[in-house]
This record gives sequence, structure tokens and C-alpha cells, in this order.
Amino acid sequence: MKMTVMRAVAVLWAGVLGIGPAGAEVAAPPMGAMSRPDPAGLAAGAAHGDDPVTPVTADHTKFAVLKGPFASGSEVTAACLSCHTEASNQVMHSVHWTWSYDNTATGQKLGKAHELNSFCGNVASNETRCTSCHAGYGWTDVRAPMPDDPTKVDCLVCHDTSGQYAKQDNLAGNPPLDPVKPGSKTITGADATAVDLVKAALSVGTPQRENCGGCHFYGGGGDNVKHGDLSSVLFDPPRDVDVHMSKDGANMTCEACHVSQSHVLAGSRYETDVTDPHAAARKPGEARDTAACSSCHGEKPHKGPNPVLSIKLNDHTDRLACQTCHIPEFARGGVATKTSWDWSTAGRLKDGKPYQEEGFIQSNGKALHSYLSTKGSFEWAENVVPHYAWSNGAMRYTLPEEQIDPAQGVEINRIEGTPGAADARIAPFKRMQGKQAYDTVRNVLLFNHVYGPGDGSALWSYFDWSKSLTAAMDYVGLDFSGKYDFVETRMYWPIAHQVAPKEAALDCAACHSENGRMAAVAGVYLPGGGLPIGAKLGMVMMALAAFGVLGHGVLRLFGRKPKGGHHG
Repeated sequence: MKMTVMRAVAVLWAGVLGIGPAGAEVAAPPMGAMSRPDPAGLAAGAAHGDDPVTPVTADHTKFAVLKGPFASGSEVTAACLSCHTEASNQVMHSVHWTWSYDNTATGQKLGKAHELNSFCGNVASNETRCTSCHAGYGWTDVRAPMPDDPTKVDCLVCHDTSGQYAKQDNLAGNPPLDPVKPGSKTITGADATAVDLVKAALSVGTPQRENCGGCHFYGGGGDNVKHGDLSSVLFDPPRDVDVHMSKDGANMTCEACHVSQSHVLAGSRYETDVTDPHAAARKPGEARDTAACSSCHGEKPHKGPNPVLSIKLNDHTDRLACQTCHIPEFARGGVATKTSWDWSTAGRLKDGKPYQEEGFIQSNGKALHSYLSTKGSFEWAENVVPHYAWSNGAMRYTLPEEQIDPAQGVEINRIEGTPGAADARIAPFKRMQGKQAYDTVRNVLLFNHVYGPGDGSALWSYFDWSKSLTAAMDYVGLDFSGKYDFVETRMYWPIAHQVAPKEAALDCAACHSENGRMAAVAGVYLPGGGLPIGAKLGMVMMALAAFGVLGHGVLRLFGRKPKGGHHG
């Protein structure tokens, strides 16, 4: 038994220090998901009689309160709260609940409840559809906070492991229950079937990628539409798509990086963790609250058989985000991402009826729409080379009522970061192109009302832009001149998933070459990537000076008189 314990500890620390068999290099396990030694050898044996020891301290199938019956998700939550008394209060202080985020870097109030985006546009006036992905039940008006009712927290959306729990796409966060209306869909686009709440309640466990992906992989109205690096491929990705989440890689769940504290998760698209200032001082296995690569890998992660190359690569970590080299393309694995959304063409009909066109076939064979009467025109792409920019992690948004210049286009969000600053790195982004409605008199972006069957104004049902925009602006209490057009917009989404194996990382030539990936990035000089104009002018001046010196020497040589020419 003593030898077993010593061997387990040795294997653990060998992984932490990067030492494998015969001195081979191995990757350190992630800090948030490190295996622990088994001091009593109980995992392979028995603790008491012949009963195996499980890693959890409570078997939820044995709790009578979870055996129902339940008529709603809220009744399941009430049962959960009988033991987990503070859980709802914790959730209700998270951005998953409030859809509101105070950006300390910019002073802006952000979040789905407040901002506009380049996809469906806005939540306000479209709640029953948009809040289908909310971590609660029944939020039907985002002009006011979610009702302060602990039983409205949806415990199952994060903790169900039965595989059959889902949210319906038009019930403001509620699951489909018997009887399910024919034709109903879940938020992933699958056919909705009645959820067995008892089965779900008895299955609760730690969140898996299926729990997170059910909402986050399908943001924007479909698989991989919004983020570009979050798709259904990540439910079970091959190693070449995501080395962290693949079963042939580290087989990590989302929470291995997005660590949680009191139901608040690390990592945000509003303020990404560019680096972890405490990584150098943190010991293996120590707690952390950031989602930065350096939290696990440190600031000098490169090591290998070529120490000169490793040193040079580590010299880049104060300028480049890890993702820049290690996510060479996004939307990999067969699922495309939407790269352009033109709302100006929405509303067209054929023979008085809405129609669609499927002009893109992604590599897994699925046909994707290139036009929908309800939403307009689209472009899709796979294996997309990111847009690169200096980022300190913060995003500054163009908020409602902020004046715009239509001639210049609109950046829905702007990437903050000063080139060369200590808190900034060159990072990869998805750049989403679009055309969105704006008030041509007031020069502000407009809210649009798209979902509301039977109300006479929802765009997806009545195809009338004037009615849609008027209804939405009235709903949020903002002025609308009645005059509108469409302006070109751009929106940026940080790329942090689909990390490729190290052998597939970008090589030096990808950047250090003429017209390389960093050619358009300000504040950086790349040897081999072409000289800046100042350097070129300097070389011209040096060449002219050398030509002058050479010319002067030639004139001196051939203009010299023969010796003895002054003798009489």
C-alpha cells in the first residue's frame, strides 16, 4: 500500500513538472481539473465491505424530495433549495441571471438585456424567444429585472445529466412538458419532446459540456452561428479540432477553464482574461479565478528539444496571446459559422409568401440558408483565419442612442488595447459583418421587433419593417423619426476555443513573411514581413549616399593628372 501511494504521488508530480517516462516531455494537467493521488487506494478497491467508493458525497437518486411528481421546472428548483439553500441567491448575482454586466474598464453597462448586436439585434420586445436560453423560468420583460423568486432559477439546465432535459425555443426559458404542441422545437433546433422532470431531477451532477453547449453552441439562432469557435463539434471533438476537450486529448469540460465560485464563472466576452498576473506565483493545483491560458501554462510555456527555438517562442508571450498561434483557424470540424448578416434584404416574398434559399453546403454535408425572408441574406465560412488586433480584454460597445456616422459604418463593439502596452496582447477575433436598421434623422441604431405571432407588427410574421421598428422603439421608450435605412456594421467576438495540437500551431512563416498574418496589425515590426516606409526611405538614403561616395571616388581616380606632368 505504501508503494502504491508513493507511485501515485510520483506520477502526479511528474505530470505537473512535465517529466514523462525516460524524461519525455508531457503537458502539465490543467490546474482546475488535476487528478489527485489516491492515498487509500480506494478507487480500485473497497472502503467498506464490497461497496465501491464514488467521487461524490451525495447520491441524488436517494433523495425522496427529488422523486416528484413535478408540474414545472420551478417545483424541481424548490426541491433543490431544500438542501442547497443558498444556490439560487448565488445564481441571481451572476451575469447568467441578470444579463447585465458593468464593464469597469469602460464604465459601460452591458449585457444581453441592454445592448444591440449584429445577429438578431436585441432581446427587448422579443423576450419569449430570446429568453429561452436564460438560466431561469419565465422572464418575459427585460425592461425590468428578472422576478426576485428563487424558484425561478433553472437548476436543471446546468446540472441535468439525464440527456433529455431541454428548453423550448419560445417559452421564455421553460422546458417542453406534456402535451407538447406539434412542430415545437428546442433551443438547439431539435424536435421538442416532453421532458421527464423526475428523471432530470434524480440525475443532477456537475455540469458537462452538453449543459453549457446546449445554449452557448447555438447562440444567434443556430449551430456555431455566433461565436465561430463554439459549435456542436465540441460535444465530442477530435484531437485536431480541440486538444483540450477531445477524449484523445485532455478530455476537459468547460469548467476546467471557466472555473466557478458561488455560481459565478470565470471568463467573459466583455472582459476576457488576456493574462493571469498570479500565474507565476501559483503552485500546481492552487485555486484560480481567471480563464487565461497562462493560469495553467504559465507565461513561458514553450519547452522542447530545441532550446533556442523555445526561448524565442517564449519571447513572444508578452506580445501575442496564446490563442493567436494555437488557434490557426476557427469554425473547424465541419460546422460553418455565419460571417455576414444583411438585414436590409429581409421581408422579400414570392407569390406573397416567405421563402428561403440554401446557398452554402458545409463540409459535413448540411445545407445552410443563404437567404430567409424573415432574416435577410447571409454568408458562411469554415476554417476561417481570424482577425487580429491588440486587446487588453475589454470591449467598448456602441450602445442604444449613441450617435453614429453612417458614412463610416458602425463598430457594434470596439476592441480596447494599446499596441505594445503591458496589459495588451495581439489576439484573434471573429469579425462579423452586417447591415442593420438605423434612424436616418436621429442617426442612432434602431431596436427591431421580430418575434410575436399574432401581434400585427413582428417582422418574422408580417414582413413590414416600418411596423417592426416602430413597435420595438415604442416598447423600449425611445424616439423614432419613422425614417430608416440600413448601415454597415462590424462586431468582434474573441476566439478562445478549438485549440489545435501544438504540432498544428502556426509556424514562423505565417507571420514573418510578406503579407503575413500580422501585416495589418499596428505597432509591430516583423522581420521578413516587409520593411515599413521609414526603413525603406532610410535604405534609399543610404544607397544614395553610397552612390555619391562611389561616384566621388571614380571622379578622383580618373581626374588625376599623370606624374611628371609639371616637368619642363
